Amino acid sequence: MGVQRVNIEKIKYDGYRIGIPVPFPMKYVYCYLFKQNDGYALIDVGFNYSEARETWGKVFDYLSIHFSDIKTIYLTHFHPDHTGLSGWMQELTGADVYIHDIDAEMMERVWGENSVQTLKMKDMILDHGVPEQLSEKIILHMEKLRKNVLPLPKMKTIGPEVQFAQRNWKVIHTPGHSSGHVCFYQQDEGVMIAGDMILDRITPNISVWPGASQNPLHEYMESLRMLKTLTISIAYTSHHSAVEHIDQRIDELIAHHYERLLKIEELAQGKTAFEVAEVLFSHKNLTPHQWRFAIAETIAHLNYLEQENRIEWEGTRPIVYKKRVNVLGQK
Repeated sequence: MGVQRVNIEKIKYDGYRIGIPVPFPMKYVYCYLFKQNDGYALIDVGFNYSEARETWGKVFDYLSIHFSDIKTIYLTHFHPDHTGLSGWMQELTGADVYIHDIDAEMMERVWGENSVQTLKMKDMILDHGVPEQLSEKIILHMEKLRKNVLPLPKMKTIGPEVQFAQRNWKVIHTPGHSSGHVCFYQQDEGVMIAGDMILDRITPNISVWPGASQNPLHEYMESLRMLKTLTISIAYTSHHSAVEHIDQRIDELIAHHYERLLKIEELAQGKTAFEVAEVLFSHKNLTPHQWRFAIAETIAHLNYLEQENRIEWEGTRPIVYKKRVNVLGQK
């Protein structure tokens, strides 16, 4: 049955936390499987490549589940490590696929047949000082990624509540990591399936992308503060371990970004976003894929600082940032 090679953990409500391999440093995306009245509901599916597809076959064999037993697929957000296999899984299972309508639109914009996202992405990163040669590598990698998300599923808009594990779950919109990110919250017992909203050990990437919110860090901070008003006993995450000390972890995530903002504010004097990112990530040898996230995350923090009137930028190409001249009426 290959139990040694299948990463499965039994969790609350007779559910399963299933590690599906991804070809990225975090190694796994954790997907969730729960019984529902007419079969099983699956939350997130993984990245479309051979090792992940083979792993799903082993998982279903081990659990004595047929692909046809999967009746519903919920997607926390549109990123390819969560949705890449959704079209493949839908073809095998016939399941309905639900996602927030904002991220359904993003999936079509980024990966759809008529997508011009790579061209818009290239314009954005060139505007922020990325050298032409590196921008070509970033875009080439982005174009190659399409094969890991196709075919796209037929998607339905997720409602305010869903049912699985014989319980009602609130669908909570938590923009920031993506504009249409959602968490599933079982209010009676304070259980949350958190996607990439709250992670243990690492911080979710908060980035600016063409066609999406240009202020994702403000949105992420607001989402974190909103979650802090809820009673959450455990958050089942998509990477690394589940989180039990929710308020503490939220405070750590907010503090991390405030520290990052201070550092970027100091760095962003006469520099482009790329030059700031070069300093921030100088300790790492980044691949083109990682550079894409590093630059987009740096832009998100710079946009936050600009919105807070802490920095401004000159109307040049590439964009150069500087400390704001007039703060609280003082020059």
